[in-house]
Amino acid sequence: MDLAFIKEYLPMYQEAALLTIRIAAIGIVGAILLGLVCSLIKQLHIPVLRQLVQSYIELSRNTPLLIQLFFLYFGLPKLGIVLESETCAIVGLIFLGGGYMAEAFRSGMEAVSESQRQSAYSLGMTQMQTIRYVVLPQAVATSVPVICANMIFLIKETSVFSAVALADLMYVAKDLIGIYYKTDEALFMLVMAYLVLLLPISLICSWIERRVRYAGYGN
Repeated sequence: MDLAFIKEYLPMYQEAALLTIRIAAIGIVGAILLGLVCSLIKQLHIPVLRQLVQSYIELSRNTPLLIQLFFLYFGLPKLGIVLESETCAIVGLIFLGGGYMAEAFRSGMEAVSESQRQSAYSLGMTQMQTIRYVVLPQAVATSVPVICANMIFLIKETSVFSAVALADLMYVAKDLIGIYYKTDEALFMLVMAYLVLLLPISLICSWIERRVRYAGYGN
């Protein structure tokens, strides 16, 4: 293990990690919002919109992120739409994650008993008020473990961004291996970089899950 090589090129991994964090953060927030909107649309029981949302969910969850990125980066220019690498990465992550987040919120909403909905209606609440004040708060709390798992999944999926010429962690590792043939050192820094990124998030998610579970038992 060449420690001098690691010390020299560690700043490149730090830059790539910051880029990865920025894209992942934007992508995850966008995915959560998109997933929430999709799950709310499915709750409204509007046939056409429900079918469109379900089609999107199936498409996003059953196609690899790499294929989606190829379509955005190489396919859209054929239609006259040119996106930068970073934009493609963000859009692709939101598109992929939105489907998973929608299913997470859907399962949480379905966990709310029908009797609670009927009780809200009997009190004079509209459907939207029932969703907002009764269903959604419980659904979010129930969905926390799945949402956290999806967040970690989406961060790991950023490893394919190098396919659209984005200088992320994987791109830097492959670049160093190709130029200097320092496979062990490059991969070691890559593994450590993802570990540093994901371990704190995993611990925070575990803490949030325990707090939500404790709050639920307290009620």
